[in-house]
Amino acid sequence: MQRLTLAVIEDLTKDDFLGGKLRVYQPRKGYRAGVDPVLLAASTPAKPGQTVLELGCGVGVASLCLAARVPDLSLTGVELQDDYAELARRNALENNAMLKVVNADLRRLPAEVRQQRFDHVIMNPPYFDRTASVAAQDAGRDVALGGDTPLADWLDIAARRVGPRGYLTIIQRIERLPEVIAALEGRLGAMILRPIAGREERAPELFLLQARQEGRAAFRMAPVLVMHKGKVHAGDKESYTPQVNDVLRSGAELPILP
Repeated sequence: MQRLTLAVIEDLTKDDFLGGKLRVYQPRKGYRAGVDPVLLAASTPAKPGQTVLELGCGVGVASLCLAARVPDLSLTGVELQDDYAELARRNALENNAMLKVVNADLRRLPAEVRQQRFDHVIMNPPYFDRTASVAAQDAGRDVALGGDTPLADWLDIAARRVGPRGYLTIIQRIERLPEVIAALEGRLGAMILRPIAGREERAPELFLLQARQEGRAAFRMAPVLVMHKGKVHAGDKESYTPQVNDVLRSGAELPILP
């Protein structure tokens, strides 16, 4: 296992999430977690005592936000990049969260993960198709935003790890919705889609999607989640809607189907 070098450790920020309930170390440069993993965690319907697998956990923000809201979870995170995996372990320790971090390529999961099925699988996979986008200059950011693992592989691996009556919850860019639905069709059911728009009367840019193992309910569309108040940006102060503010600042639950 590669450890963080002193140079990398010195080039970190310690950032607040959930209104300061979590303090998380992140690289100052490279991929930095924002609101998306917080929304992902808030939309995961986990209950105390259940098992959760996060694929591509980065520095652990989604899993740690989920742990802050739901006690007594058994959390496992898989992260390809050594430095990010090590930061996720450090963040779990400093936030008193029981998160086991596995440093591995999700296409070559160790036996300890492949032999398990989980109540919940969550993921915030790379948003951009590497074959149709330009690589980022920072290697860590490039893996997080594009990487070389096709989205179909992420979804196939995730579906295999969802246990009986378990859930997959994913956040992704809206243009990749057809890929997601196609990859899950016939694998998981009871899909619920929740588009995410920046403001009123704007087209959604992201979506949350939840699907269930052995789910038989018809496909459903939830109301659009609007992130900011008003139709235009006004000033530098935050303008999150009350619901989104409760999620980001208080760790509130965000049911995918209100």
